This record gives sequence, C-alpha cells and structure tokens, in this order.
Amino acid sequence: ASIPCTFQIPFTSKPVNSLPSLPKLSSKFLGSQKTLSWSRPSRIGPSNGSRTQCWFKFGKNGVDAEGAGIYGSQGRDDFDRDDVEQYFNYMGMLAVEGSYDKMEALLNQNIHPVDILLMLAASEGDKPKIEELLRAGAKYDVKDADGRTALERAVNEEIKDFILGFSVQKA
Repeated sequence: ASIPCTFQIPFTSKPVNSLPSLPKLSSKFLGSQKTLSWSRPSRIGPSNGSRTQCWFKFGKNGVDAEGAGIYGSQGRDDFDRDDVEQYFNYMGMLAVEGSYDKMEALLNQNIHPVDILLMLAASEGDKPKIEELLRAGAKYDVKDADGRTALERAVNEEIKDFILGFSVQKA
C-alpha cells in the first residue's frame, strides 16, 4: 500500500521586520551587536505555484506494516515485562484495578510476558492484539496461578472462537 501526498512549498528569501522597536542585544563575548527582529517563516521551493507529488511505500515492497517491521513482526522473545506494563496502562487496567497488583502477580508466576499479554488481551477482547501475540508465538493454554488460561479469561465466546480459530489456522 502507498499513501499519496501533495504539497506546495512557496519561496521567499526576504525577512519582514514587523516589530522594528525591539531592543538591541549585545554580546561582549562576540564583540558585536545583534538586532532581534521578527520575520515570516522562510519558504523553500519554487514560487510559481508548482506542486510536488510523492508516494510513500511501506514494507519490503511497499506492501504492509508487518513487512515494514511496524506491526506483527515481533517474535515470542521480543516481548518483555515492560510490554506487559505498557499494555496494562494503555488499556486502562491500572485505572480499573487501582494498583499494579494483578499485573505483578502474573509477572511473578514465571509466565512468559507474551503469554501474560495474551491473557490480558483476551480479558479485554482486543482482537488485533490477540492476533499479533498469537503470530508472535503466544500460547493460549498457559495457566496462571488460578489455573486459568487465556481462553478461560476471554471476555466472551466470540474472543474464544477467535483465539481457537486463529490458532488452528496458524497450525
């Protein structure tokens, strides 16, 4: 995919002093006197009204965000404790829980961060994150201290089916 863009950059090289009564500043170090003045931002490019078009291509062949390494290109070991905390905060779980206790309890259970993220994403019903994590190698059958898996934490049957369907499709 590519994103078209068009922009026009007019050119002016002459500054305009709109406030001529500004104080003069001097520097004994430089031995010179400078005048502070306001000017319009300089404009770069032709002033004849011409336009430039460009095309941004993403990914190896301009195809997708995954190919560009932006989304979904991480592996299992690319996720760490910081990712769990960032997701916990991003999804507003801290606001709901009131503390990091739930997150810390999961992190202290010797569960890989990518599997913890899958449990959290399943409990939030976050399909894009679930897909990203499953692609990265997250395991939906890892159990927490209560013996619950990501499937059992899923917010509804639709999310459970999504996890199972994606896992079957991937295999």
